[in-house]
Amino acid sequence: MKKAAWLAAGLAMAGVAHGAELTPVQQQMRSIYQELVETNTTNSVGSCTLAAQKMAKRLKAGGFKDSEIQLIIPPGGPKKGNLVARLKGDGSKKPLLLLAHIDVVEANREDWERDPFKLVEENGMFYARGASDDKAMAASFVNNMILYKKEKLPLKRDIIMALTCDEELVPSKFDGAEYLVNHHRALIDAEIALNEGGGGLLDKDGKPVRHGVQAGEKIYQSFQLEVTNPGGHSSAPFKDNAIYHLADGLSRLGQFSFPFKLSPVTRAYYERMSNIEKGQVAEDMKAILQDPPDQAALDRLYAVSPVHNSTVRTTCVATKVDAGHADNALPQRARATVNCRILPGEPIAEVQATLQRVVADDKIKITRVGDGVDGPMPPMTPTLMKAVEEISNDMWPGVPVIPTMSTGGTDGRFLNNAGVWTYGISGMFHGPEGSGAHGLNEHIRVKSLYDGQEYLYRLGKRLATEL
Repeated sequence: MKKAAWLAAGLAMAGVAHGAELTPVQQQMRSIYQELVETNTTNSVGSCTLAAQKMAKRLKAGGFKDSEIQLIIPPGGPKKGNLVARLKGDGSKKPLLLLAHIDVVEANREDWERDPFKLVEENGMFYARGASDDKAMAASFVNNMILYKKEKLPLKRDIIMALTCDEELVPSKFDGAEYLVNHHRALIDAEIALNEGGGGLLDKDGKPVRHGVQAGEKIYQSFQLEVTNPGGHSSAPFKDNAIYHLADGLSRLGQFSFPFKLSPVTRAYYERMSNIEKGQVAEDMKAILQDPPDQAALDRLYAVSPVHNSTVRTTCVATKVDAGHADNALPQRARATVNCRILPGEPIAEVQATLQRVVADDKIKITRVGDGVDGPMPPMTPTLMKAVEEISNDMWPGVPVIPTMSTGGTDGRFLNNAGVWTYGISGMFHGPEGSGAHGLNEHIRVKSLYDGQEYLYRLGKRLATEL
């Protein structure tokens, strides 16, 4: 097949049914995806460096020169390699960055129905660790960079692809995105970055309901709460007990809620979702947009899903406790870990001060565990949103595009903090069952994978070729 026909076959695709013949572009995509998925990149025994090397080989086979590809391995992390590739434009605009992480969460074979490090296609699904998070997006970017190279596009801006390591390990001194920002900023400096965090929702019948675009995310910061005490013999207890101090403080924290707050993104989310949802849920979404918000409506939304609570306020929750040293001794130390997910724009120091006030006990010492990254909320720029919405409507007519804020965290926090506005956009849809990311039997629908690759291809091409 001639090159023009080969590319046309890729542009014409609108997903693939189970058992349907793949186009040449989809065949290439599947091959890249399978190789990436079947390269173990867990922290325990895997190697991001090996995966990055394999993807570099793919790019070279697709026409990239050695000078257009760099393998960046941080000192002390021989298996924590990152891959950066660049297609040069005419410099009319700052670059576009395509960011995806290639490390994955641990997966034990004995817990899974299938080998987590073998790509299994079954009943219209791809199963494997990383099938969705985040090797679907990483493989799409590799595939699309090869397509762009073959097309010799008239680029108005450089297209940079960065495949990074250790996004899943928090905290990590080898996080690839953070390392590139701090030590190789010029390699990844861009105006806009496309990242994980977005995607669509299908209903129980497989019909698209909405297409999400993530703009901004909460700040990840853990704190250690610690009480120390001289201790003593358990046969002669006294009131001043480290465990009791800590328990009472945690109990007060458990009853506390940070203030309600909407950003432009989360306000737009509830405004648009109130037109999609039905009945009481729709009415409650409208009610929390009032000033002041309707607390009863918020309580009902929280009962529907705790994500609603996380969307509108900072949250801090106890996740680990450790206390005492012997069954027959009074505790000399009691510790707890409290994990906070902080709204963008709220200083970490203020959250720490609030924790100290809420636990209301001077004997409870509160210290940070690692240093969270304060990240601003990126703007929903009209140029970006027009491209996102028009391409989405071409592929999924009538399906609304919904701005979202991630209640979790991605590597976008490092880029947003560095002034590279980063958006979670994938074009990959999941059903009500989710994707199993970080859990057992992680999966993505076969059609969703190929649709997402096509969506990202079109979006990247438009953003890089139009002023």
